[in-house]
Amino acid sequence: MKVAVVGAGAIGAFVGAALHRAGAEVHLLARGPHLAALRAGGVVVRSPRPDLDFTAHPAATDDPADIGPVDYVFLGLKATSYAACGPLVHPLLHDRTAVIAAQNGIPWWYFHGLDGPLADRRIESIDPGGAVSATLPRRRAIGCVVYVATEIEAPGVVRHLEGTRFSIGEPDGSVSRRCLEFSEAMCAGGLKCPVEHDLRKDIWIKLLGNISFNPISALARATMGQICRHSDTRALVEAMMRETLAVAAAVGCHPAISIERRLAGAERVGDHKTSTLQDLEKGKPLELDVLLAAVVELAGLTGTPVPTLRAVHALADLLSATSTGAGLPDAA
Repeated sequence: MKVAVVGAGAIGAFVGAALHRAGAEVHLLARGPHLAALRAGGVVVRSPRPDLDFTAHPAATDDPADIGPVDYVFLGLKATSYAACGPLVHPLLHDRTAVIAAQNGIPWWYFHGLDGPLADRRIESIDPGGAVSATLPRRRAIGCVVYVATEIEAPGVVRHLEGTRFSIGEPDGSVSRRCLEFSEAMCAGGLKCPVEHDLRKDIWIKLLGNISFNPISALARATMGQICRHSDTRALVEAMMRETLAVAAAVGCHPAISIERRLAGAERVGDHKTSTLQDLEKGKPLELDVLLAAVVELAGLTGTPVPTLRAVHALADLLSATSTGAGLPDAA
């Protein structure tokens, strides 16, 4: 099995290292000091779990032409980069190459393989003008929901904090050979990788936290624990979660999780900065389209009232426009 990891950051390098020690032929795409460290010393994984404290030496490059076609492309990029990642991904593809996108939020393939009035509907906020679908054809997509926390401690060094589960699934709900093959390799590398019949339930369950805590944390410069302990922001989170579940139901998905359970999980995380707040502090683009704008768009398509989501989206969209150098459009 030949795998290319496009975006070998904290999650991508962790997955690549696990697959490599399972015996897969792995190629990491990275750049800068991180690439130099990967070439010199491999991926050094540091974990509180002895079975996940190891070093692996997969190939590493900044040129996909060095790799050639592979069986699987694992995308470790932010969703904001998908439309422009063609030069990195296209040299890696053959007729049957699968693309596994480890992203938060609503994926560009969401309605692919579904029946009903929204079958194969393109979501404009996450696939503007079809740019993502053109770069990453939906037939290649395998969904992936990540329940793992890692960080780059230093170039070439990945700190594993918690979790080992990467749930995957086909958009049409089938249990395919390609999913089973990838799952087996991940498990052989020490990770959990269940193949789900309905990955969309996992998508919405994880999104309940991301859609609320991520934008609020950036707007308030607050940790998850601080948001939970403040009565008004806690109530705001609850309202956003209720509206999100209503949108999920409107598009035919009914995840079996309560808001109270989701809040309790966030409280256990404690004073952790969300990825959106970390990106804000580093001046990086905020990955809010797939987390928030997409759900607001789905609410509009289904006639679902989401006043709280719309209000937070307006504020978060303004923050995104003014904090990353993009600026506001000129007045007419």
